[in-house]
Amino acid sequence: MRLIFLGDVVGRSGRKAVLTELPNLRDRFSPDFVVVNGENAASGVGITEKIYHQLRDAGADVVTLGNHSWDQKEALVFIEREPNMLRPINYPAGTPGKGAGLFSAANGRQVLVMNVMGRLFMNPLNDPFAAVDHELSACPMGDACDAVLIDFHAEATSEKMAMGHHADSRASLVVGTHTHIPTADHQILPGGTAFQADTGMCGDFDSVIGMEKTEPLQRFIRGINSARLVPATGDATVCGIAVETDDASGLAKRVSPIRVGGRLEPVVPEFWET
Repeated sequence: MRLIFLGDVVGRSGRKAVLTELPNLRDRFSPDFVVVNGENAASGVGITEKIYHQLRDAGADVVTLGNHSWDQKEALVFIEREPNMLRPINYPAGTPGKGAGLFSAANGRQVLVMNVMGRLFMNPLNDPFAAVDHELSACPMGDACDAVLIDFHAEATSEKMAMGHHADSRASLVVGTHTHIPTADHQILPGGTAFQADTGMCGDFDSVIGMEKTEPLQRFIRGINSARLVPATGDATVCGIAVETDDASGLAKRVSPIRVGGRLEPVVPEFWET
């Protein structure tokens, strides 16, 4: 099975790039299933229903969120009627929406997708490791589903690496989001799970993690918040990861970063080139 995951979509520039490049990636590589993190898609914080549907129409099978899930308050309402949008699973009981789901891929196989949030340097939620264990036990790969994709939205690379090893052999892919900078550690772990500490953002990299540079610089230099942060508007790079799984086990056979457009050096999965 061919899986593609795209990192945090940041603002209008990131949305424009994804709406352009995701259909191209689908046409070029024919992935069976695509997940996009959309938690920064609306003005850099949160997501609206309109933007959610734009991402879905562009080719996202599932849209995941993170710590900005509720910054656009309408998300508290429309998430209840959109089963293909996931917020972190370790929010307290009673939080609107859900954090995991079983979805049908283009080839008819079943994919378990989880959105989980870390606790180091983040607002503390319930234990992410216990939440992952619960879902993997309830829907084991190779039995109840054919692939498992975990979007771990976390600040610390140590916590992200720990989650990768924790889920190794039980998931197809554990990929980090939130810090917006693509890491160079894409790999297949010893148990067969593909991993990358952060897949990077879909946004303008002539910025400070997707935000226009002036205000972040002033905050670092002067220690004063003088204006609100606004997303940078230059050409965006679409950052993601591609994984090919074994049909029998669901474990990863091949993994590659994806970077298309904008300022970063481009890379696509050569093993899918024809």
